[in-house]
Amino acid sequence: MSAQQTTARFTLDPAFAVSEVDPRLFGSFVEHLGRCVYTGIYEPGHPAADAAGLRTDVLDLVRELGVTAIRYPGGNFVSGYKWEDSVGPKEDRPRRLDLAWRSTESNQFGLSEFIDFVRKVGGTPMMAVNLGTRGVAEALELQEYANHPAGTALSDLRAAHGDKDPFDIKLWCLGNEMDGPWQTGHKTAEEYGRLAAETARAMRQIDPSVELVACGSSNSGMDTFAQWEATVLEHAYELVDHVSLHAYYEERNGDRDSFLASAVDTESFIEKIVATCDHVGAKLKSKKKINLSFDEWNVWYMNPEAPAHTDPPQEDWAEAPRLLENHYSVVDAVVFGSLLIALLRHADRVKVACLAQLVNVIAPILAEPGGPAWKQTTYFPFAAASKYGRGTVLDVRPDSPTYETEQFGTVDLLHTTAVKNDETGEVTIFAVNRSQTRALPLEAVLHGLDLTRVVEHSVLSDEDPDARNTLENTERVAPHAATGTTLTDGTLSATLEPLSWNVIRLA
Repeated sequence: MSAQQTTARFTLDPAFAVSEVDPRLFGSFVEHLGRCVYTGIYEPGHPAADAAGLRTDVLDLVRELGVTAIRYPGGNFVSGYKWEDSVGPKEDRPRRLDLAWRSTESNQFGLSEFIDFVRKVGGTPMMAVNLGTRGVAEALELQEYANHPAGTALSDLRAAHGDKDPFDIKLWCLGNEMDGPWQTGHKTAEEYGRLAAETARAMRQIDPSVELVACGSSNSGMDTFAQWEATVLEHAYELVDHVSLHAYYEERNGDRDSFLASAVDTESFIEKIVATCDHVGAKLKSKKKINLSFDEWNVWYMNPEAPAHTDPPQEDWAEAPRLLENHYSVVDAVVFGSLLIALLRHADRVKVACLAQLVNVIAPILAEPGGPAWKQTTYFPFAAASKYGRGTVLDVRPDSPTYETEQFGTVDLLHTTAVKNDETGEVTIFAVNRSQTRALPLEAVLHGLDLTRVVEHSVLSDEDPDARNTLENTERVAPHAATGTTLTDGTLSATLEPLSWNVIRLA
């Protein structure tokens, strides 16, 4: 913190806006990985299971979470996926080895079950096609099976399987992380760019209105970062709508100050890919603008020694093993909230984003087989952002005290954005105080906004920043109301608790 400044300040004015929020910014991700599907969203025989085997306790939590687009079936899993295995009578579906996660896939939950799940939670499907071990023909067959109304072999097969109405999948991912050497069917940028373009062109011949996502770099640390996107887009620029971004963060070597500033990297990542897309567009003399699909993001503890990492030792080829079941703390939730703020601050170009993943696997919801389901700490920022982050993002440029980080240098203590509800005129401020020890006074001047009162100031913080919600104590951590927040003569005054995620609603 600078010695000269102790209060964070900014101005809100509806004349200065970033963009309207695409509701798909609040998407999530269901992959056949660990227990995300089996004993997560799907568990026939569970006391809360419906007739289709979906856990109604989990469905309720997903609805409250406010998830929109749901990406499926992967992830790394998709690069070995045979969609035909996942349709038709369950007793006829084959068991397969999943190379991505060295597990056995029963295919008892498949395409029809996924669509049923999406409809029940009020979401929209985002389907990935396998461009690892398969290609154009298989993508077209899946598209025809899923979307064609009737009168062809594959659309009639869907009807014979019990789904007369088309699935109406409009948003498609052209593979997953194809730049990654770990990916089954890994390709060079030239190879993938040509394949993505060929697949996109063919899919548009069936339906010109589909939205298509080309694989960007698996993360910003890849050796081919940015050059990969440039090469792929030189092949596919006019044929795709979005480029994907993936990013995960964890606290490393006890450097919590840098971890709390993770969104600095997120915003830089977004801005670099926007620049790359626009460079290619200029080079091609195109009038089209490519947007971003940040379709994997989260806090993910990959280090087995981390307190959040709870996976037991695994046997190869197990069915639905416990994998990546991170248990999130208050500090994780604050970082998570900051990542949401980063996405909203770039809503002009980030049109789709998917929290990875939805249940059990690095997820905001945990569920025990035969037992309860409950909210992790990260559940609360997402639910609040999805509920109150619909509308127009205002351009917020804070003047904030700063602190020093090993990884990112000098960083603002305040990370914030604001969203104006275009129907009611209400404004919601989302704010994070990155200081671990000091409360942060906040003043915001409001211009051109007919706002007179504070509806709510909700805070997620705790005296124990490592507190978690567990099976033994599922409600240990929850947001609480702040006191002393006022709105007088167009000036908002508040105090942000140390290491906190804040939702301030003004009407």
